[in-house]
Amino acid sequence: MEPAGTLERGLAVLRVLAAEPRRTRATDLVRVTGLARSTVDRVLSTLARLGYVRMEERDVLLAPPLMELGEAYLTASGLPAALGPHAERLAGELEESVSLSVRDGDGVRFVGQHTRRRTMSVAFRVGDLLPAGRCAAGLVFLDPRAPYTVDDQLIEPGLIAVAMPVRGPGGEVACALSVVSHTSRHTAAGLAEHALPSMRATAARMEAALAEQTGPPPPAGPPPGAADPTRAVKDELGAGYLQSLARGLAVLAAFGTGPGGLSLAAVAKITGLPRATARRALLTLERLGYVAEREGRFTPLPKVLELGYAHLSGRTLGEIVQPHLADLVARVRQSASVAVLSGDDVLYVARVPTVSIMSVDITVGTRFPAYATSMGRVLLAGLPEESLAAIAPPRRLTRHTVASPGELAEAVRRAAKDGYALVDQELEEGVRSIAVPVRGRDGRVVAAVNVATHASRATPADLVRDLLPALTEAAARMEADLAHVRAPSSWR
Repeated sequence: MEPAGTLERGLAVLRVLAAEPRRTRATDLVRVTGLARSTVDRVLSTLARLGYVRMEERDVLLAPPLMELGEAYLTASGLPAALGPHAERLAGELEESVSLSVRDGDGVRFVGQHTRRRTMSVAFRVGDLLPAGRCAAGLVFLDPRAPYTVDDQLIEPGLIAVAMPVRGPGGEVACALSVVSHTSRHTAAGLAEHALPSMRATAARMEAALAEQTGPPPPAGPPPGAADPTRAVKDELGAGYLQSLARGLAVLAAFGTGPGGLSLAAVAKITGLPRATARRALLTLERLGYVAEREGRFTPLPKVLELGYAHLSGRTLGEIVQPHLADLVARVRQSASVAVLSGDDVLYVARVPTVSIMSVDITVGTRFPAYATSMGRVLLAGLPEESLAAIAPPRRLTRHTVASPGELAEAVRRAAKDGYALVDQELEEGVRSIAVPVRGRDGRVVAAVNVATHASRATPADLVRDLLPALTEAAARMEADLAHVRAPSSWR
């Protein structure tokens, strides 16, 4: 396959996977794309090596590292970083969901979502595409001179929205700012009356933020003389690895180095590719509508978000960690769980049990007091001192339970120092568990993962010696996926 054709075919496979992201098989990809089975297999092998897909038996699933392509567009656009904080404040002020969207062909694509949790809430995700003529944001681009637009249930019965343009320094519409609600709370006219004053003030602040944006910093790249990073993998895997596909996707990901576009020389420097190779990839991406070139500078386009970003950005924490949790259980042959801190409790968001005559009856949604659990100890260790002081005093659940604030504080400090927590029959007689923290992209602890077993099967020393290494490796793999995800505040 020629290089441009290889990249084009690989992107075609990704588009099909993004359209049917839950469960797709290689035979489905052959049927929909019209590609030969051998070509599809090589594309999937390459995407799996890049971490963009996972193979579960015969199913192909998108994986969070694929989000780096969409993140490259979002970073290069500069819109989420510059405007997101203003949109979040507006959502809090109005107690309504706020969206940021850009023009993408005949539609508008969401690049920012700031929602408010309600029984009936807006389900749009970053990366979703709506027809321009059927939503308030799209009407902004169809009539850019209008001071604001209103969507009175155009896209869906009961859904209403008000939108207005946010202009760039040159006066062009950089994005649409929307406030979205439901007819159970407002009429369309009532929403406009409620939201427009605050929206105008917010749009003015957003335009000022765009005007203050500076050009991109000089690109970082491999050290002088560094080899093409895809070459070693090609030497290792041979014909099963499509080097030109990997190179083309590396070019697309290179735009994530900072806001603004990149010159050909900058792309070549960042990726470590020869200029001719980078240029071929850029021209293919331009022809396919993923990149635009103007005055020698290339910029990614919103269409990049169609490559699975919406689906992946909508995954819950439990969905992201579940494959790694299953791998952990297969390795250690003990039940394992992931939990987050919810008030004074740990809340289970993922669990993989083992089949055993004697097992612990825990399911997703189960709550336990944080102070008496290994996951609770490492989660508490991630809190600032003032938050830890607000935790309710512990009470004795078994004869082993730490039952004084001083003892709990010492146990939490030890967990922070050691990087893990081991709880020996404090929650329930006979149950021992060991846990480590899981950190999000900002370095903060967002969850904990543990392995639990019966006291008759392992001593505390056994847990540290036999389970802690595997537990730490599983947490690292979870963190590698979470590094690609903009975590909602509910994870923190």
